[in-house]
Amino acid sequence: MAVNAKKVAVYVVVVFALYVIVTDPAKATDYVQIGFQGISDAAQALGDFATWVADGGK
Repeated sequence: MAVNAKKVAVYVVVVFALYVIVTDPAKATDYVQIGFQGISDAAQALGDFATWVADGGK
């Protein structure tokens, strides 16, 4: 049952992404930029944490 819910969720996200790209490409680029910024921030936070741990947690 969970696999079907996962497939439906992925389908909904893909349909939404395609709809936004077709109807408003400028808004789609904003969403992509927000997504990449979030990934970048998360990677920076993980790097800072790893550095903190490597320094002995000071």
